[in-house]
Amino acid sequence: MKKTNKKESAILLHDIRSTHNVGSIFRTADALGIKMIFLSGYTPTPIDKFGKPRKDIAKVSLGAEKTLDWEYVESPIKLIKKLKKEKYQTIAIEQSDRSEDYKKVKYKEPALFIVGNEVEGIDKNILSLCDIVAEIPMRGEKESLNVSVAFGVALFRILQQ
Repeated sequence: MKKTNKKESAILLHDIRSTHNVGSIFRTADALGIKMIFLSGYTPTPIDKFGKPRKDIAKVSLGAEKTLDWEYVESPIKLIKKLKKEKYQTIAIEQSDRSEDYKKVKYKEPALFIVGNEVEGIDKNILSLCDIVAEIPMRGEKESLNVSVAFGVALFRILQQ
């Protein structure tokens, strides 16, 4: 399979609690050709506080945590404001009163895609800074998808443009 150039896009994972979701998002981000992953809040990083690789993330990411650039940031709001000054378009994958169908999102590079906590979603202060809020319509009884699944579904569609 031929590799393509990386997208000029990044991801922010804020307050993701599950190492499995983090590992899955790393693996999907690698498949998408994402340039950078930022982690914030209590999102677990691929390296633990003792400087050792987290086996639980590595098991799911299958090495993507070693091939993708990533960085932990103290303030997601400062990061978003900095990237917006650098002309990044900010796109949240979330349900909100101002969301639009993810299939209709027109993105431009560079872009920062943001996903949040598995239960609470993206913090309202972060959401208010986003240019676009993309939502995957739900047809069943459940109101949402798992965060790593939603990330994959939305980004594979949005980045096809």
